[in-house]
Amino acid sequence: MTRFHSYETAEGHRLSHDPLKAIVAPRPICWVSTVAKKGNRNLAPYSFFNLVNSKPPLVMFASEGAKDSVRNIQETGEFTCNLATMPLSSKMNETSAEVAREIDEFDLANIESAPSTLVAPSRVASSPASLECRAIEVKRLKDYSGKELDTFMVLGQVVMVHIDKQYLVDGLFDMAAAQTISRAGYRGDYVLGDHVFEMLGPSRNM
Repeated sequence: MTRFHSYETAEGHRLSHDPLKAIVAPRPICWVSTVAKKGNRNLAPYSFFNLVNSKPPLVMFASEGAKDSVRNIQETGEFTCNLATMPLSSKMNETSAEVAREIDEFDLANIESAPSTLVAPSRVASSPASLECRAIEVKRLKDYSGKELDTFMVLGQVVMVHIDKQYLVDGLFDMAAAQTISRAGYRGDYVLGDHVFEMLGPSRNM
């Protein structure tokens, strides 16, 4: 019996669920706040996210589909990334619902906002840390054959950082105290430290 379950991705994984999102995990969550050119606010979580450079600090997130966050960033060039944590998880989950563009997710999920310093989009006031970002590029992705995908990558530069002082210990950000959560693949699987828990997305569609 062979030791490995191997498969060409083009042929399918032959398992009950796609394992890739569980293999490349845990993935931090970018809780993105944006404002449309007309002023509509949007707040939505993205788990294809990471810091990709330190000097200057650059972050990347990807959206499967040209969602409101991507369109707003294309219009204004600004966004904030707000840390997703266990105490905020249910509210974050509410903001993942597909709703009409004019719906304000801050109001929808009863989330208090705070003004940013250098960019227009609001921050999540109760998030332990928030990053104000200016977009460098919004790029539609392609596969290796050159076929365009319905996935858009946003690359942004962090221009301002906000950290709740209660989570700074001896000059270090205390992730454990902040209770940072990450995506772990498979339906609604999330990770808090070494604990995996399930939180299914909302079914509401407005």
